[in-house]
Amino acid sequence: MALEPFREYIRGIAVESTYNWYWLVDGLQEQGYSVHLANPSAIKQYEGLKHTDDKWDAFWLAHMLRLNILPEGYIYPREIRPIRDLLRRRLLFIRQRTTQILSLQSMVTRNLGIRMSCRDIKTFKEKEAENLFESPYLVLTAKSNIATIHFLSKRIKEMEREIKGIIKPTEAFRHLKTIPGIGDILALTILLEAGDVSRFGKVGNYSSYCRCVKSQRLSNGRKKGKNNAKNGNKYLSWAYIEAANFAIQHSLPARRFYQKKAAKAGRVVALKALSNKLARASYYIMRDGVIYDGNRLFGEGKEKGKKE
Repeated sequence: MALEPFREYIRGIAVESTYNWYWLVDGLQEQGYSVHLANPSAIKQYEGLKHTDDKWDAFWLAHMLRLNILPEGYIYPREIRPIRDLLRRRLLFIRQRTTQILSLQSMVTRNLGIRMSCRDIKTFKEKEAENLFESPYLVLTAKSNIATIHFLSKRIKEMEREIKGIIKPTEAFRHLKTIPGIGDILALTILLEAGDVSRFGKVGNYSSYCRCVKSQRLSNGRKKGKNNAKNGNKYLSWAYIEAANFAIQHSLPARRFYQKKAAKAGRVVALKALSNKLARASYYIMRDGVIYDGNRLFGEGKEKGKKE
């Protein structure tokens, strides 16, 4: 290995967190090196520089590591990354299927003036396209959409079966499912994406990582701009928005909170506020090993006492 002659001088190796860091970090750790995953979005370089390149960036990472000021990302355990990536791929397929459904729905409305639900379109068969459209080109387009929808649905079901076979009824998993709106898939997504929850010093750090808080710059009470809204984990953000949508449907306290917030600030803000509440609740549940307590989250007990 190229680094072997310098092993006695190497105290740590900084690797920039890019899309393809897995193989490099895994290989270095297998060889016994101390690896630090640098967080590029949190690294600020000297703005007076006129020229930088890969060599300079490497020196800069080493300099911050030596001074113990390198902003680091979390290195997920190697054995759980494939399961997490499978869940991410499932989400990608769901979004692609939704695109196909909306495309066919739009084509039907545009050409026939008929509004069809997404649920109806999911049950379409290719032969039915021939009865809908006269043009052979529209028939071919519709058949292509329907075939793609069925293919993706089949793959999604296969993934879900595999994922549910992997699920182990751990305490954290069972406790997360006590939160309104969180089922098997969302609970597993939250556990795998959050990783070691103790790495978040405060609940606010976790909420920020889940993109559940505002990204803005204030001065003297006035908005001066936005910070990096993409900082954090987009998959956790999706999971808590999904959980909030389900909670509104199946939990009366969550629905009341959402409706009250929506009346003041609008539906989007209300949904985000509810997702933030669920994220904060799940943080304490994972950290302290407790179950969901609606009295603490929505003040259910207080509201009941007032009515009585």
